[in-house]
Amino acid sequence: MRSEQEANRAIAEYADTVQRLCMVYLKNSADTEDIFQTVFLKYVLCSTVFQDREHEKAWFIRVTINACKDLLRNFFRRHTVPLDEAVGQEAPGDPCLNEVLEAVLSLPQKYRDVVYLHYYEGYTAPQIGQLLGKNVNTVYTLLTRSKGMLREKLGGEGDG
Repeated sequence: MRSEQEANRAIAEYADTVQRLCMVYLKNSADTEDIFQTVFLKYVLCSTVFQDREHEKAWFIRVTINACKDLLRNFFRRHTVPLDEAVGQEAPGDPCLNEVLEAVLSLPQKYRDVVYLHYYEGYTAPQIGQLLGKNVNTVYTLLTRSKGMLREKLGGEGDG
């Protein structure tokens, strides 16, 4: 079990990454808070010795992605209807979701993952390949295709 000082340092260092990654996957602040707590509880309870900060950050990303996927696979989550749909009213928009973020969130999951890790977290294609267990060339292909999809959704032109 890790000390309180280690836990506080990890929260200070990785809280933003974990929260943003959860929002990309879950698009829901309540579930994001739940996964956030789960991830940091796992960190406190795990006995893994990290080689360096990059190894630790990769661990946080991998555990967060897995926890989000577990939540999304949950039987009850798949077999419920959001309250907004049941009432038939549109939910008020989240003011921090801008047009670009909405376009990124509308991408299929495999594209969303690489876009998030590359543009929001600053990982290179080889690092993303290692984190997601994909071939580097596959990551480059996913990035290229996602840029095309975003360009189409946002009405951009050219090969930027």
